[in-house]
Amino acid sequence: MTAPNAHPLADVVSVTAAGERLVFVPRRVREVVTEIVGVVVAPPVIAVPFLIPIVGVALAIGSWVVLWAALGLIALAIGVLVPAVMFMTVTKTVRWIEFRPQGSTQQLVIAYFLRSSTVAVADLQRVILSERFEADQRKSLEVVLHTRGGRVECKPGSLSPMSRVSAEALLDWLTIQLGPAGIEVEHRTKIDPRTVHPDEWYSEAGLAALWDVPADEVDSLVVRHGIRTRTFTPRAAALYSPAKTITVYDPAGAHDVAEELRRKRTMSRPPVDGVQETPHP
Repeated sequence: MTAPNAHPLADVVSVTAAGERLVFVPRRVREVVTEIVGVVVAPPVIAVPFLIPIVGVALAIGSWVVLWAALGLIALAIGVLVPAVMFMTVTKTVRWIEFRPQGSTQQLVIAYFLRSSTVAVADLQRVILSERFEADQRKSLEVVLHTRGGRVECKPGSLSPMSRVSAEALLDWLTIQLGPAGIEVEHRTKIDPRTVHPDEWYSEAGLAALWDVPADEVDSLVVRHGIRTRTFTPRAAALYSPAKTITVYDPAGAHDVAEELRRKRTMSRPPVDGVQETPHP
């Protein structure tokens, strides 16, 4: 029995003959089909609340012309959106980035669906690893390359294993690839405050775990970094203990501090060796 590869990036990083590859879209055909299915399903689903009263009007006036007109508009929307989505997916979606040569990156090969381009490390200004959260759940993990010629956004495919990757592990790997060339790799967290209920803000114990510090250091770090706080009555206690309140901490600011602490720890520890994986077929 073969033991599974325990490396945190094993599903998205592989070694090729030319270098090391970071994969965002594992299967081209599957990605295109998934996008098309989404486009075909969306217009009818959106139109259902409007079709119900249209059916009522058609029955009342004894004519189905209005309904057929509405269905025609849905078909037209699908006919326009499908080619547009296919074009954007094929021309704009990044399948993978290859860092060449292995161990001393000098250029990045960026593969799209039908073409590829090469960016010299000398033309790369910085790299941003962006995490977007909604309601305390990570919704995306993207890599953005800033070059002298513009910006390249690398987003994982609909079914990509990138969604399960540790952001810290990927940040370390990118730093290993680009750090020796003097390229800065930043980690940014985006949290939409409209989607976060106070119940989903961090408690003091949650901050201690997120920051990997003792609980008695949390207060001083909160003050030092100006983390926003809120005092409220938890839902569970709202009926039976309305006077019970707790203090919670803004997740957006908490993640920013976590990243700063992570950088300080990274700078103070010995460098980690590069990733050595078996190439994917």
